[in-house]
Amino acid sequence: MLRVSLPFKRAICPALARAASSGGRPYGLADILEKKPDDVVITFAKRTAVGRAKKGQLKDTPVDELLYALFKATLEKTKLDPSKIDDICVATCHPPSPLYISRAAAIAAGIPYEVPISVVNRLCSSGLMAIRNIAHTIQAGEASIGVAVGVESMSLNPRPTPEVVEAISAHPHAHDCMEPMGWTSEMVAQTYQVSRKKQDEYAFISHSRASKAVADGVFADEIIPIELRGSVISVDDTVRPGVTLEGLAALKPAFPKWGDGTTTAGNASGVGDGAGICILTTRARAEKEGMEILGKYVTSTVVGVEPRYMGISPIFAIPKVLAQVGLSKEDVDVYEINEAFASQFAHCVEQLEVPMSKINPNGGAIAISHPLAMTGVRQVVTGLAELKRKNGQILCTSMCIGSGMGAAGIFVNEATH
Repeated sequence: MLRVSLPFKRAICPALARAASSGGRPYGLADILEKKPDDVVITFAKRTAVGRAKKGQLKDTPVDELLYALFKATLEKTKLDPSKIDDICVATCHPPSPLYISRAAAIAAGIPYEVPISVVNRLCSSGLMAIRNIAHTIQAGEASIGVAVGVESMSLNPRPTPEVVEAISAHPHAHDCMEPMGWTSEMVAQTYQVSRKKQDEYAFISHSRASKAVADGVFADEIIPIELRGSVISVDDTVRPGVTLEGLAALKPAFPKWGDGTTTAGNASGVGDGAGICILTTRARAEKEGMEILGKYVTSTVVGVEPRYMGISPIFAIPKVLAQVGLSKEDVDVYEINEAFASQFAHCVEQLEVPMSKINPNGGAIAISHPLAMTGVRQVVTGLAELKRKNGQILCTSMCIGSGMGAAGIFVNEATH
């Protein structure tokens, strides 16, 4: 069992400080907020509306069609000359031949075949990894303008069952890292004594906030309408208004054979379909091209945890990413922490000791759903849009990752309301 120790202090070990300094990474809030020509900035950040898997508005839309529609809408909205794109990284987890379909969609949408493309899959963090990959490429001087995309169709490409040889499955941790995510939720709930009541209470916060955000038109700021088969898709169909604590308490366990059976359809992330996109470049290039600067990529990190307790990984990823750049948890204005399950989310929030007023202010994956590779991009899109409304500065995103990992990222908002 993992023992949780939270290194929430500004001071980090000298070796890490030297690494940050020698690599040009900013350190401390003032340094992070300083604007420098070689900063990696985000000039466009949008997402599609999300659809309920198997039942919603995108249930019959394959990944290639989603990408094609998103690329076309983005080029039309930004007026970006696609020949100026140096690289594209698409995050997606489970469609077959992901590189082929991603490249084909880009070319068909009007991006020249001279523009290269790659794909990345680190499950729930894949979208953040796409942003990270493009940011690192720009930081290395190997690209000037790049595009990061996260896309998933959980309707058409659900999680395939991992298959390994007996010698591997016989190893306890190797075996656990392939177990279904619902099992890990129940293991966290049972081991860390996260009650069904507490899970439902956190889920209710997510449902209530997201429902209010939809009613107030908040998500319209971050959604780019896309045209699919003659219809325009522009509103999430995943958020359910009118969710009550009594209704959540009445739901049956989703995984009664595992643990204490406290996870339900109401206190776990929904299964969904959707995509998100960010355009990144240097500050100098953005200013030269006349691009609006929305925010800045600062840093990111990835951690590993005991696979059985996959969901607690933000407890380790968030302090690590803050330490990398000399921030305290109080320096962060908005946290977007993925709500894979209320069991792990509740435990993470309480261990991190961050006020819920700063976390997922417009609800999270329990209400909006969690299209795997989209989530890492959606969190950045959603977080920057919220910081713009609040005139806030620092965004921290984080998520647990199937198989027993976690990730986190730090971004700066530069757009004012």
